[in-house]
Amino acid sequence: MLAFACVLALAACDGKRVGDADTPEAQRNPLVTITGEEAVVVPAWQPPPVMIEPGEESTVLAEANTALGEGRLFGGPRDAVPLLLELLARQPGDADIQRAHARAIALLIVAGDAALARMDNDPNGLVRAHEVGEVGRTAAPADAGMVAYLSRVDRADQSVQLDHRGERELQSGRLGEAPGDRGALDYFREALERRPGDARASQGIAAVESALIRRAEDRAAQNDFDGAEQQLKLAERVRPRMTTVDDARRRIATQRRAGVDALRDKGMAVLMRENGLPEARRTLSEMLRIAPPGDPAATELRTRIDQVAHYGLFRPGQVFTDALQSGARGPQMVVVPHGGFRMGAREGETDANKSERPLHYVRFDRGFAMARTETTVGEFRRFVQATNYKPRAVRRGHSIVYDERSGTLVRRSNIDWRHDYVGQLASDAMPVLHVSARDAEAYAHWLSQQTGERYALPSEAQFEYTERAGSEGSLAWPGTIPPRFAGNITGMGDVSPTGRRWRNAFLGYSDGYWGPAPTGRYPPNAFGLHDLSGNVSEWVADCWHVGYRRAPADGQPWVNPGCRQRVIRGGSWVSAPAQVRSAWRLSTDGDTTNARLGFRLVREL
Repeated sequence: MLAFACVLALAACDGKRVGDADTPEAQRNPLVTITGEEAVVVPAWQPPPVMIEPGEESTVLAEANTALGEGRLFGGPRDAVPLLLELLARQPGDADIQRAHARAIALLIVAGDAALARMDNDPNGLVRAHEVGEVGRTAAPADAGMVAYLSRVDRADQSVQLDHRGERELQSGRLGEAPGDRGALDYFREALERRPGDARASQGIAAVESALIRRAEDRAAQNDFDGAEQQLKLAERVRPRMTTVDDARRRIATQRRAGVDALRDKGMAVLMRENGLPEARRTLSEMLRIAPPGDPAATELRTRIDQVAHYGLFRPGQVFTDALQSGARGPQMVVVPHGGFRMGAREGETDANKSERPLHYVRFDRGFAMARTETTVGEFRRFVQATNYKPRAVRRGHSIVYDERSGTLVRRSNIDWRHDYVGQLASDAMPVLHVSARDAEAYAHWLSQQTGERYALPSEAQFEYTERAGSEGSLAWPGTIPPRFAGNITGMGDVSPTGRRWRNAFLGYSDGYWGPAPTGRYPPNAFGLHDLSGNVSEWVADCWHVGYRRAPADGQPWVNPGCRQRVIRGGSWVSAPAQVRSAWRLSTDGDTTNARLGFRLVREL
């Protein structure tokens, strides 16, 4: 590599001043400029011979001024600088020639600075700047402006050399990111000091940052997230005001989160298999290597493994969700314990009817999971958006809503699952209304496809079993008066927005809502389930049968192929006290949709 200090010190390497009268132009050393991967030699400029006849000086000066006006400075013998140098040699004291000469030098500097400004985009910019400088060395070596310009060219040369050095270091992987390490980053920063705005140096600094981010991503790909964070901390010192590292940190955090969640889901799935405990423990060990300290997903899997080790696959009251293919989670499910109960109306039960009898014993040999609450608008929305399913009320164009003015349920157009009990748009936390039995079954089918598990509407037996939750009376709680906050049921203390009150309701009770309440607003029952006796009535899987004679004893749905009449279970916000009884059941067409009817699902274990 040639030494730039000798070349750019405004003197030839033999120590004589460039432009001195005793320095032959032929002895000037050519200037070597680094512009790309190769060195480009810029020869010393020698004025071309200019022929001026005696007495033609004024004519030649006019010619030189014309050349200046046209921007022809030094390319040929009839350009401005060669003409003016010859005129100065003949008439050194002529003021007009001196002014023209000063103007030429000023235009040279302008042209040279323009070439320097183009050097980031024009590969010949620096070469052109040197050519201008070589002309200036001959034409005005002592001019202050030219001396300053040559200094700028010098710094540009140094920046190019530093850029090359930085790029070689970058290619070799010597980034210089740590304090005290000499590498690519130092060279690029020094290049910027030599020539502020050096685009190549700025790009090099960005490349150093990118290299560190790639190192971080490589470590993250190997599940070395601590190592990835170390690289990111180095990278954020490279360009502190940029958001690039923050973006990378978010990407890696998302990758880490996805990896942890995937292992959590894998561990949960393994636990569902017979003898899956050892593999689940290995999955947890792998998960703990990449999860942040105290990560809730790792805690969840560890807790589940402990439960399986001590209690088998599930435990009564356990709450869980299944992963969907989209990456979301399914509804919260509660494990209902296996057991048996007496199903139907008790002897002497007030308001009972023959469809609720005979009282018979049902036993569940295996537990099942039931949704903790009714299906919400948000959960149903996810299904509709994923499948473009058209629920019954959408296709039909109307449903039944509550009319505050008349105090009755009326049919209204353009009402569907997106609406609440009065026909306003419902929030995602509300129980979904205006859905038919077939809509509920379509949602269950989709959820089954998404999770690989079997979701369905509960059987009548499952619904009554969970609503009773061990109780033997006509209501889900002891006595005839609901306890405080028993649920969203009709109470004499309830008041509508216009001051209406119920004619037939529980004395001394108020729950704070006239219509449906957001799901899960009231305390759960003994099985950990909400709103089974109130809020909204719910579809079950059974076809309607007038009474339980020959009903299944194992709790399975009692279904006749092609049946139209379906069963509704559970009281609602608009139900009379007789309809809040645990044995209460109602027959209706499976296509029915209204403001008091929703659903929830069960899942096989």
